[in-house]
Amino acid sequence: MNSGIQLEPRVVAVLGALIADSAALGLHWLYDPARIAQIETTKGLVFLPPDAHDYAATKGYFAHGSKTAGDSSGYGELCLLMLRHLVQHGQFDRVAYQTEYRSHFGPGGAYIGYVDSPTRLTLQTLLPLKPEEFPENSGADDDQFAALATLPAVVAAHAGPQDALKTEIERIVRITNNNDTAVAAAQYAGCVLFKVLNGKSIIQALTAALPHADEKLKPLVEEAMQSSTLDSAAIAKRFGSACHVLEGLPIIVHIAQHAPDYRTAIEENIRIGGDSCGRAIMLGAIMAAHTSQCSSSNSIPLEWMARLRNLSHVANSLVRL
Repeated sequence: MNSGIQLEPRVVAVLGALIADSAALGLHWLYDPARIAQIETTKGLVFLPPDAHDYAATKGYFAHGSKTAGDSSGYGELCLLMLRHLVQHGQFDRVAYQTEYRSHFGPGGAYIGYVDSPTRLTLQTLLPLKPEEFPENSGADDDQFAALATLPAVVAAHAGPQDALKTEIERIVRITNNNDTAVAAAQYAGCVLFKVLNGKSIIQALTAALPHADEKLKPLVEEAMQSSTLDSAAIAKRFGSACHVLEGLPIIVHIAQHAPDYRTAIEENIRIGGDSCGRAIMLGAIMAAHTSQCSSSNSIPLEWMARLRNLSHVANSLVRL
């Protein structure tokens, strides 16, 4: 069931990212597709409450015991933090964002949940300093998916040319991921979403953005694009399903290229396992933006929207965006 409300593609892109992340949370970092298939037959696949028993005696890491169905992962929290920042300030303000980041994820902050390596190392840099002392590149030398988590909000709010967006993306990524591979991956993914929001098909966007991928990422994306049918399990086996952008971005490209709709794309991403929430942010944004422009109604299932626990807060920010 889809909603009959036609939302602006920029709004749908951010919603698509946050809902995809939340949908994947219950099976996040479970690296056993066979176990996931078993769980799907008995419990379902999306918006499951995190359950340690699902991770017993198999490959995986149970990280979300403090969360419930409909919550966001740390990636979703990053996306929403950036959305709130851009709404409040009207544009990106580095020192203000670093201050808000430290307050949200640091000791005593609103965030409760797993703290990954880029977040932990970024906080170690920011916590002892006064805001005026914050370095521009405060992030960890790390290529994990935190690098892509803010992009749906950043791209949706961007009103200028693509070259300016590329520069802004680098500034933002280096706050949490001071790593060239992470920057190049974010610039490629951000360019794809930018082009989709400007009316390009997914194939056109994936291809046109290739010059923004670096020498490590470009051949992997090109290889992923050579597949002729949707076979996410084979692609995940080929590239890996862990937290690094060189593993996850080719999977995002493959699914986005072949999935017929938003629901299919997000479910395929979850079935692969591994860092499904990390991949979900950009996959959800791209698929939601694309399919919303190809349909007379919203591309995200209405029942999925209703299960995002902070939907009213997200909606208020998107209205102001």
